[in-house]
Amino acid sequence: MRTHVWLGGLALALAAGGASAQKSATQAIDEYRAMLADGNPADLFEAKGESLWKQKRGPKNASLEACDLGKGPGVVKGAFVELPRYFPDTGKVQDLESRLVSCMERLQGFNAAEIAKTPFGRGEMANVTALATYVAAASKGMPFNLPQNHAQERDFYEAGKRLFFMRGGTHDFSCASCHGEEGKRIRLQDLPNLTKNPGDGVGFAAWPAYRVSNGQMWGMQLRLNDCYRQQRFPYPEFGSDALTAVSTYLGVNAKGAKSAAPTIKR
Repeated sequence: MRTHVWLGGLALALAAGGASAQKSATQAIDEYRAMLADGNPADLFEAKGESLWKQKRGPKNASLEACDLGKGPGVVKGAFVELPRYFPDTGKVQDLESRLVSCMERLQGFNAAEIAKTPFGRGEMANVTALATYVAAASKGMPFNLPQNHAQERDFYEAGKRLFFMRGGTHDFSCASCHGEEGKRIRLQDLPNLTKNPGDGVGFAAWPAYRVSNGQMWGMQLRLNDCYRQQRFPYPEFGSDALTAVSTYLGVNAKGAKSAAPTIKR
């Protein structure tokens, strides 16, 4: 019902845009986005994530309150804006979602491989998204500052950069085809330049986000997965080094931009 109301609001905004010579279609879209921002359902996912963080669950009947997201065990605030990063205990660079799954396995006894194979929005994967929303919300308004001190962090940045510009698939697309320069647009929607700020401050810095079009909460893993789908690439596996590398590239490019997550998208 809420989605129908918002879509109706979009139709009214577009109609108003056609009725007034002073109002462009893009201005109507901006008004629609402002309407969406009033009452973001992401708040519900944030609350669910906080409950899951503190709840004793899994085969080990433990909470995630000892999970180290990079700022020390149990520290949530400020963690999101420094991810992906290298973690000594796993020996690899991880983004927020893959790190949460590692904690769920180590602390609570869940099977990480099984979670990774679960479709987005289902079972424990839906819980991972809620947890990511909670963690991201704790850093809202804080500037991104991904570490690049470890050799793997620098390697992941360079690998992510190459993947961002790599063309392929049936349409010979790359991430940069849509997000590599200024002034591009699709379906009246501006496409930010994700190779730098401020463009990446409204791209990478906006996820997790609630998608009105399908009534789901999307984390960065799903956002990138869907980008590859639209490029007609094979879907990357959840937690793959490729997705973490692209996120590292985008996150480093977003340095200084303040996190807006969780946001709301059409």
